[in-house]
Amino acid sequence: MPFKAEYIWVDGTKPTAKLRSKTKIVEDGAELPIWGFDGSSTNQAPGDKSDCVLRPVFSCPDPIRGGDNVLVMCEVELISGAPHPTNTRRACAEAAEKFADQEAIFGIEQEYTFFKDGRPYGFPVGGGYPAPQGGYYCGVGADEVFGRDVVEKHMDLCLQAGLHLSGINAEVMPGQWEFQIGPVAAPQVADELWVARWLLYRIAEDYGVSATLDPKPVKGDWNGAGAHTNFSTNAMRDNYDAIITACDSLGKDGKVAEHIAGYGAGIEHRLTGMHETAPWSEYSYGVSNRGASVRIPWQVERDGKGYIEDRRPNANCDPYVVTRLLINTCCSALAKA
Repeated sequence: MPFKAEYIWVDGTKPTAKLRSKTKIVEDGAELPIWGFDGSSTNQAPGDKSDCVLRPVFSCPDPIRGGDNVLVMCEVELISGAPHPTNTRRACAEAAEKFADQEAIFGIEQEYTFFKDGRPYGFPVGGGYPAPQGGYYCGVGADEVFGRDVVEKHMDLCLQAGLHLSGINAEVMPGQWEFQIGPVAAPQVADELWVARWLLYRIAEDYGVSATLDPKPVKGDWNGAGAHTNFSTNAMRDNYDAIITACDSLGKDGKVAEHIAGYGAGIEHRLTGMHETAPWSEYSYGVSNRGASVRIPWQVERDGKGYIEDRRPNANCDPYVVTRLLINTCCSALAKA
């Protein structure tokens, strides 16, 4: 019996790309074929040369349709077979292969915010603001937590899809949540994060809410939304000197600006030096310091080995870009150490 394959890809919308998807019916037993789409409708091609190619790179069970149906993450290619200019996965995969001997792995903490009827879910109907931040983070109770039914369903779907979901929690602002993917190597960690994002958007449809990755969904004294990225190599998992080498490498001349430029649009609105962030224009690291650009967990200092948390990536970042930058910067420095 034929099965349904939901082909998912990252489009060319700027400054922040969107997810697109469509369904292909595939004969039972057949391999997932390359497919095509109209790039002129996704900001990826002009109308007179509109054909773009979808190449399957990651698939998992479709937990919404069930059965033998699958979700398929794709790279976008030109008809020549070359990666499309919007295809950031290819460069990520090449970086991971170049430094494969360092066995880099990632855990990405994806924050997001639910909106309903044009306002953050949990904000008062008709305008105004809820009580200030304080009780919402990891909270419980209908007066402090909003959207848990959607979050629980999303968690179940990710697990049924076989994604490396490692946890969820309510975040600091009403209607704001987080899920974590990892630890997984690149580019798979980014493949899984994009699929998890797609599942979040898709299941939220059924509940009449939308999920946004806006890094500063509400202006003023409210936390933004990030994608804190935990990173380690085999050397970092073995000794503390490698932890410091990695942290120092991220602060080298040119690297701070390069990473900030690749960590998501609107980052200056979130990385202000307030709300558990470091200023976007400065670089710092410290043990147990959530006000630093990069945090070294206290257990890592105690154990003398482990991982670091880059707290700068936005919720709307491209995880292919973030993981590539961390691999290139940190692994290059560690290779010379």
